[in-house]
Amino acid sequence: MNEKILIVDDSEDIRILLRRMLKTAGYEVAEAADGVKALNDVIALSPDLVLLDIVMPGISGFEVCKRLKNMDAIADVPVIFLSAKSDAADKIRGLEIGGSDYITKPFDKGEVLARVLNQLKIRRLTKELIRTNIDLTDKQKRLDDDLKAAAGIQQSLFPRKMPDVKNLAIAWRFMPSYMIGGDIFNVFRLDESHVGLYMIDVSGHGVPSALITVSVSQTLNPDSGNVTKRKVAGSPGYEIISPREVLETLDREYPIERFDKYFTIVYLIIDTGTGDLIYSNAAHPAPVIIRSDGSITALDKGGTIIGMGDMVPFEEERVILQKGDKIVLYTDGIVEYRNNEGEYFGEDRLHEILNGSCKAGTEALLDDILRSVNDFGKGTEFQDDITLIAIEYGGATIYQEDRYADREH
Repeated sequence: MNEKILIVDDSEDIRILLRRMLKTAGYEVAEAADGVKALNDVIALSPDLVLLDIVMPGISGFEVCKRLKNMDAIADVPVIFLSAKSDAADKIRGLEIGGSDYITKPFDKGEVLARVLNQLKIRRLTKELIRTNIDLTDKQKRLDDDLKAAAGIQQSLFPRKMPDVKNLAIAWRFMPSYMIGGDIFNVFRLDESHVGLYMIDVSGHGVPSALITVSVSQTLNPDSGNVTKRKVAGSPGYEIISPREVLETLDREYPIERFDKYFTIVYLIIDTGTGDLIYSNAAHPAPVIIRSDGSITALDKGGTIIGMGDMVPFEEERVILQKGDKIVLYTDGIVEYRNNEGEYFGEDRLHEILNGSCKAGTEALLDDILRSVNDFGKGTEFQDDITLIAIEYGGATIYQEDRYADREH
């Protein structure tokens, strides 16, 4: 459909000249002999551009332009003033009240057509840009809805209630960032005296990272056969799979080339009766044991990220917990948190807080950490999810033989 141009001029000769010129160039043309008729007919005519004289009986072109720009339906229609008034002040006034261009009479045919073509092109591009922005806004809304759904699924995997385990006091905190991340953790019973615990951080952000957390959490479900397994035929009960073997299974199941993602994980097993703790760490920020005297031990034995495909073997380490010892696990969202000055919260600052709060209970300890983070950031948004777990050991109640003595590590 050809674009329509409305000519508003009290001179019939000018209207005839412009009509012939524009029709020859392929445009559809409508006319008005004065400003009143133009304003009365403009909505019905729905022009793509207006050529507007300034000096006309009744209403001047300046006033017509002002009223056109106040009509929502056609406010975006370009107006080119076509007038014998050649003073700079008139040109400036015309542009200030909403005119898109200004041509002085007598005019050149080529100039008129060139300026008309230019303004119509600008309008087409503007309309395309508006449509594109609307489409992008709709797509962004759908994406935001998807991200909210993914975040909801991810957070539904967090334990609603920690298991009631004798000799262990457990607390946790999760502070989501403005971008959905890949943090996940769980604490679960392996048998009546053993508790399993993992914390995971998947690389990147968005739905893909969240979906990986869902998949890994299913892989590590206590009923999956990946953290416990039936003993050999004829033997009652289940055998607990060591942390090293658990990480080796994950390394095989989640190769980087398949998922285009990797993740870090620390997996611990705690014997609640003896205080025996065995763990393996796949490049995750090292959990710490805070002894009752405030000294800190990092749990950093293990191997590289999950996804390398048995490239580097995983190690295990065993430590013995004493009464009052606390274990704190965290994701890198806390140590890599930056304030407005670009300064990192850092591991040293975290360890300083842990040392100073060594006598606090698990809930109070985590509150102290988050209070320090918020004071440090002064309202700066979290750039990544922050996940924290604190566990306090209540002391050994029984002596047990080494349950892993017959296992090779």
